[in-house]
Amino acid sequence: MSGRMERIVIVGAGLTALRAAERLREMKFDGEVVIVGDEPYKPYHRPALSKQLVTGKLATKDLFFPAYHDIDAIWRTRTRAHKLDHGRHVVHLPGGEELKYDGLMIATGVEARHLAGAPRHDPRVHALRTLDDAIAIKETLTRSKGRVVVIGTGFTGCEFASSCREMNRDVTIIGRSKTLFGKALGPELGAAIGDLHRRHGVDLALGVDIRHWATGPEGVAIVLSNERLITAACVILAVGSMPSTDWLAGSGLVLEDGVLCEPTCHVVGASDVVAAGDVARWPNLRFDGVPRRVEHWLNAIEMGRAAAENLLAGKSRAKPFTPLPRFWSEQHHVRIQAAGIPAIGQQTMYLSTRPNGAERSITGYIRAGKPVGIVGLNQPRTMIHLTRQLDQKLRPMVPSERVRNATPRRTPVENPSVANAETLSERTPSDSKIDVSELSARLKAPARNGR
Repeated sequence: MSGRMERIVIVGAGLTALRAAERLREMKFDGEVVIVGDEPYKPYHRPALSKQLVTGKLATKDLFFPAYHDIDAIWRTRTRAHKLDHGRHVVHLPGGEELKYDGLMIATGVEARHLAGAPRHDPRVHALRTLDDAIAIKETLTRSKGRVVVIGTGFTGCEFASSCREMNRDVTIIGRSKTLFGKALGPELGAAIGDLHRRHGVDLALGVDIRHWATGPEGVAIVLSNERLITAACVILAVGSMPSTDWLAGSGLVLEDGVLCEPTCHVVGASDVVAAGDVARWPNLRFDGVPRRVEHWLNAIEMGRAAAENLLAGKSRAKPFTPLPRFWSEQHHVRIQAAGIPAIGQQTMYLSTRPNGAERSITGYIRAGKPVGIVGLNQPRTMIHLTRQLDQKLRPMVPSERVRNATPRRTPVENPSVANAETLSERTPSDSKIDVSELSARLKAPARNGR
């Protein structure tokens, strides 16, 4: 297939694009590779923005990724794609330029979600998504000494709060959820991580809304629904993200919560187009046939490479992309590691010390009697062992020819939550042998200390 393709265009110039371009060259694609991105930079390490960059452990120049292979690509940075005409195989660029392609990869990622009412015009109020955002935040922190307020209870906001405490800054996390990471990790583990933040001096204002904002020379005033007033020298908006798909409006593609794809990363409704990374929503047949997005750093790498392979192979020879998602975070020197999709779990079970302040635990997530995810706190060796077992246990479904060629249903976007899930709590000595098979087996036995 590569011999018939003369130009492959990748829209999005992040890590996904870089690793996809490398894979194209590894597979001996000798045509033109054009990478289009709206930022002025080549790919850089986004997770480091909320940690090493803001604390000064790394400088801006340290964040850029090297290419492992000579990709011989044409980089069109500072260039925002405006429109896709997949019938004509054209990406529209500024100034009326039409960039033709033989194969296209959509890798535009996500953008920071806006918070209604937030005074974005104030230079002390920031989103945190890009390198320029992080540089601006660092400048605000350097100029001020007051409290930092983080709006949002997800990983980005919590990592940033941890970084602020490393710098001895007062910090408050505000969120509607009653726990941190409620949808991602479940209420009990979220509560345990909340306790970790409290023990390290983070003020948590959870289960509240913001009623009013006011800006003045003394800071940014925030009035909460419980009548509490907080004054901030710096505000970080970390209320989630949205897929960057505005440029695809009118293209005919399905754009509910990202670009809808087939199991092989091929975009539904377009020929010779794949999508990869945070922007792509596809059914991972390792779990089920429900299309989901996965916003993890490792997935950006793996999906970029898989999509590049399948673009060259063509639909008829493409293979389903069925990774076992993995991600990690470090907060207050506690490493949080996860494998699978904990958010779709209906029940949880502790495989080692319960996370009630111990900061060392393994939590398993179960759906329909089967393990679908594990999360470990400061258990790196055990997590390696369990991740391998989970990988073996969650074998991808082998699609039939009918399923392989079927279009994913345009069902409402899934928003899984484990907030109301039954929790099975058991304690296993931390030095005992741990096996993910216990997650299924223990469901048949009554839970001790369960609720």
